[in-house]
Amino acid sequence: MAGPKRQGGGGDSRPETRPGAGGEHGDFDRRMRDLEAALAARRPAAENSDAQPGGGGMSGIGNALRLSSEFIAAIVVGAGLGWFIDRLAGTSPWGLIVFLFLGFGAGVLNVLRAAGQVAEFGAVTRQKGDGPDTDGGDTRAK
Repeated sequence: MAGPKRQGGGGDSRPETRPGAGGEHGDFDRRMRDLEAALAARRPAAENSDAQPGGGGMSGIGNALRLSSEFIAAIVVGAGLGWFIDRLAGTSPWGLIVFLFLGFGAGVLNVLRAAGQVAEFGAVTRQKGDGPDTDGGDTRAK
């Protein structure tokens, strides 16, 4: 081939340094240090983003299993209570049907609470304008 010959054999993976081509060792080392500093600055941000909910991986599978088991458990408990009440009262399919629907509703509510879409019962939520009083807590009209 008619290309420039490399010195030092074929196993050298460093870039070829030619005077005047901007490939000086000092320039290369400076650029490598700058690149390593930029990568080091971005690494902590990437590690913190994995810790957020819904980040994926095994934590997503764990959340899915937890939510689905809560949903199924609520339906099974509702159906079991309905069947038990039917056996005691002799109202054969109606207790099972009513409590099956109640279990379904309880399961949906549990999943929404666990996912953070619905607040807990009795929890106080703040409106946009609500905040600590600036006049020492006196709410009487002045």
